[in-house]
Amino acid sequence: MIYDVRHVTTIRYASIVRLARFNLRLRPAPWPTQILKEYKLTIDPLPWTVQDEEGPYIVNRSRLTLKDPIAQLVIESRFTVDVLPPATAFDTALGPTVAEVRQRALDKHDLSKASPASYLYASPMAAMVPEIGDWAKRFFDDRTRVLAGGKALMEEIHAQFRYDSKATSSDTPPAEAFDQRRGVCQDFAHIMIIAARAQGIPAAYVSGYLRTLPPPGKPRLVGADATHAWANLWCGDELGWVGFDPTNAIFVRTDHIFTAMGRDYSDVAPLDGVFHGGGGQAMDVAVDVEPVG
Repeated sequence: MIYDVRHVTTIRYASIVRLARFNLRLRPAPWPTQILKEYKLTIDPLPWTVQDEEGPYIVNRSRLTLKDPIAQLVIESRFTVDVLPPATAFDTALGPTVAEVRQRALDKHDLSKASPASYLYASPMAAMVPEIGDWAKRFFDDRTRVLAGGKALMEEIHAQFRYDSKATSSDTPPAEAFDQRRGVCQDFAHIMIIAARAQGIPAAYVSGYLRTLPPPGKPRLVGADATHAWANLWCGDELGWVGFDPTNAIFVRTDHIFTAMGRDYSDVAPLDGVFHGGGGQAMDVAVDVEPVG
């Protein structure tokens, strides 16, 4: 499936900003089931410098510096991407068991960006929460197929938690979202990651997008018209990284567009930075994902 994606961020400052620095993570990083065909980043006003680089995980980063006084900043990311079907059928009766994946992850000596070693342990926004780990134990018996355990956990989060965009913010601790049983895709992904890591299963945070308009006869997915997030679980060398979307209780296939993968949201946030100036800021984000072929 080929998509055209447009992501526009507008930041309005309460007073004039004299100096600003930003990290943008908007250009999709390389991923096995995607082909990035073209990409364009437009910034108004033009920054003083733009430095493009690879991040420490599977992420592309652009570092911006703006020196001239500004009251508003508009960042537009546009790209065309071909999303390929996954190589596996996600048969939960097949694949390695939880015990096998746990041991294989510990035995891995690979320290590359896609290695499970980077995603086994607690991270800044996905700290270990004993309550989440205890709650998730029932899904990860040693003899359970890891695909089956991940699917059961994903479906339980979808069943128990309410999608509520007003319940949390981007810096809400996952433990708080877990306690109140509500939040957004970021919260649900973090909870799934913490739950899986507590059982020794490597788990990563993925940022991306969802198809805006569903195919005929299919329901509209929750999280469209915005950036989206889901969890990747490492399911052994046979299956590799498999995407689980707890917001919609579905495996990640061709309705999901990959942007970046890291340990948690802080590694792959679409935008962060600092500015010098008084007052606050207001930010609007508009996303459109259009299938074109």
